[in-house]
Amino acid sequence: MSLANYHAAHIDGHPATASQLAPLAFAGFAHFTAMQIRNRSVKGLDLHLARLRKASTELFGRALPDDRILSCIGAAVDAGPRDCSLTVTVFAHDGEFTVNSMDAEPAVLVRTGAPSNGPRGPLRLSVAEYERPLPAIKHVGEIGKTHYLHQAARQGFDDAAFVDRHGRLSEATIWNLVFWDGDTVIWPNAAMLTGTMMGIVQRQLDRLGVPQRHEDITLERAGQLAGAAVMNSWTPGIAVTAMAGHNIAEAGPFMSLLHDAYAAEPARPL
Repeated sequence: MSLANYHAAHIDGHPATASQLAPLAFAGFAHFTAMQIRNRSVKGLDLHLARLRKASTELFGRALPDDRILSCIGAAVDAGPRDCSLTVTVFAHDGEFTVNSMDAEPAVLVRTGAPSNGPRGPLRLSVAEYERPLPAIKHVGEIGKTHYLHQAARQGFDDAAFVDRHGRLSEATIWNLVFWDGDTVIWPNAAMLTGTMMGIVQRQLDRLGVPQRHEDITLERAGQLAGAAVMNSWTPGIAVTAMAGHNIAEAGPFMSLLHDAYAAEPARPL
């Protein structure tokens, strides 16, 4: 099998069987984190583990030990290629629509596939009024994100960004948003998922002495700024050159800054 077609799944550190995976096909009560493995190492592992602990406590009332998560990740990495995309999903066997999952011992599904660096960009984003439920948790089964991606594509855009009920830009379908005024990196002030890439870039920008701030960003305000980008586990930055009817300059120095911040983050072997 070529690397481009590589896929594998493990549950609690062991290769998953079809009978184990079948009940998960429509399971929507779970949370996950996604990462890119390079040379069997990953950046921001502490942020991924913290995300899983926090979400498990919120959804299941308990968090699995980091050592168990790391063991499950390690088993999947050892069984595959040195470079891959990897997703850790924490779920309850009792599933959704039942109180049994409230006190269930969570299980760990680790899926691996071909590595990805995301699209080249730049991207043009449509804008939709949408607020994800439980926005601070990276949970599964979010139909709205794909729905608005499809709507964007039908309108001739590459993807979609969201504004909340107050008219503030928050995030995009599978991306965090970030802006640039020519001097300062600006993060949207709204309810959203704090991405692991976002956390990596923020702490490395702090280390590099680059000013950052949070601001209410309306669509009109975005059109006045010097640059905009999206980021997720694939990439620290892809330029955004349009949001709805507002054009935004493609700021090369801004993009270099985001990528330099990510490059400064050390990787941890798995």
